[in-house]
Amino acid sequence: MQNLTLKRTDSDDPDFRTLVISLDCDLELRYGAQQSFFNQFNKLDKIKNVVVAYWGNVAVGCGALRAYNDTEMEVKRMFVASEHRGKGIAKQLLNELEAWAVTLQFKKCILETGTNQPEAINLYLKCGYEITEAYGNYIGVENSICMSKVLT
Repeated sequence: MQNLTLKRTDSDDPDFRTLVISLDCDLELRYGAQQSFFNQFNKLDKIKNVVVAYWGNVAVGCGALRAYNDTEMEVKRMFVASEHRGKGIAKQLLNELEAWAVTLQFKKCILETGTNQPEAINLYLKCGYEITEAYGNYIGVENSICMSKVLT
């Protein structure tokens, strides 16, 4: 994928913030009023580990990591613009996030996605994530799917 480059940055990155606006619009379309519940868990303050994907010089995707505890990083804000889906960008983003987590000496990645995001669920399963019991704020949330992957 010669047109794809990945940049490690943080949540102050303007391209990341622009992509997150598109992500939030996408989630609003998928979940409607239910999305307001999840918005409280998706704050952008001080996320130190963000990856932005560029197709040429255009920011087309993003993902982030946030320490959940001493051994687990939580994957957050994964998104690829609709016109760039199907090119393997999300997988590259996820691989980069996982590599970064390993470098930071974390042992596992955890994440939450929703039942109305079948493409995300399929991506995570293909990348070795397993469906787990809900954690943290997602316990008892009907349309949440929680997943984890031990990092090697």
